Amino acid sequence: MAASLPSAAVLGARAFAALEGLARFSDEPGKLTRLYLSPAHRQAAEWTKGAMEVAGLTAFIDAAGAGRREGPVPGGPSVMIGSHIDTVKDGGRFDGNLGVVAGILAAQALRDAGIVLPFALEVVAFGDEENVRFPTHLSTSGALAGDYDPAWLEARDADGVRLADALVAFGGDPGGIAGLARKPGSVKAYLEVHIEQGPVLEVENEAVGIVTAINAQRRARVRVTGEAGHAGTVPMALRKDALTAGAEMALALEGIAAGHEQAVGTVGVFQVEPGATNVVPGAVSFTVDIRSPRDETVAAMEAIVRERFAAIAARRGVGLDITTYAKASAVPMDPTLQEALSAGIARMGVNPTPRRLPSGAGHDAMAMAALCPAAMLFVRNEHGSHNPLEAMAIDDFMAAATVLAQWVADNAG
Repeated sequence: MAASLPSAAVLGARAFAALEGLARFSDEPGKLTRLYLSPAHRQAAEWTKGAMEVAGLTAFIDAAGAGRREGPVPGGPSVMIGSHIDTVKDGGRFDGNLGVVAGILAAQALRDAGIVLPFALEVVAFGDEENVRFPTHLSTSGALAGDYDPAWLEARDADGVRLADALVAFGGDPGGIAGLARKPGSVKAYLEVHIEQGPVLEVENEAVGIVTAINAQRRARVRVTGEAGHAGTVPMALRKDALTAGAEMALALEGIAAGHEQAVGTVGVFQVEPGATNVVPGAVSFTVDIRSPRDETVAAMEAIVRERFAAIAARRGVGLDITTYAKASAVPMDPTLQEALSAGIARMGVNPTPRRLPSGAGHDAMAMAALCPAAMLFVRNEHGSHNPLEAMAIDDFMAAATVLAQWVADNAG
């Protein structure tokens, strides 16, 4: 780290204090639940705006939430750092929030060091990355990237609240969303720090890792239709048990995923009808989620799933319907930025050959990569993600925050 910038220890201490501050804003007492456009989201956005202003940024709240320090040319190109401040229900304090805090602290460190940047520096706090409340997909980062679907404004949450109405109540303007789109070339790079949401860095004892790509994904709903019957009177050989057929399909998915490098397959929801102890199940509905860093791998897996499930259904005499409802292509991170971040990690002495790994989860960097070169740093996280047990060591964050701030400082020359 350059001597003119704050030490890693200072950055780490500031970060944990800021993360504790953000964790206070929740829609549920005793839990961290901060859904998009909720009262807690507005409170967190106001807190973030204040933190940005303390760091020397001109801050404002829009559909994205952002702060900006102008470069030598007002309105000129910027480097953007960010992540999201919405959470899942009963989530952890690091997912998303970490990247926003890292950006604010980098801006503060550069300002305090008197480093003059030849570009504007922006920190963004996106609000709809988790997509828990409304059936959207990265809507706030998509707005900046010029990929906002106007149909999302008519979407409704579980309580019937329309997104457009929630946005107005939040203080936003649905009619102003189109104007948020940035022009090509207006953002030089987008950088995001995020906790790893899996166990790879923890198992390999590495503090930080470099994301190579955000995985391609397919999601499908599967319905298996058998024949309900009395559990005591229908002979085993004459049954059309939808549950056992569905269970065999779930196990088949496990084997299909295991047979493809870096691929995963998950049945996350499994519902049985009628769900009575003394009734042979007549129908089951379940979800299938398959992911891989390669589009062609996901396409091949999807074809094999359909073929294998159909064979199981035919052999067991049950009906089968598979409906794909979500698709996302793989998004590679920028190779030049990956190399620069790798050099920064090696220079710090954290690891001479930093671990590179794909992200199985989606991130705002997916949307931003359509606008500008994008890169991500993962920070080791002991207990997974989307739960209150998220854990991160201060030394690990210090490494990531230092590399982030130094990359911006290096590009000031």
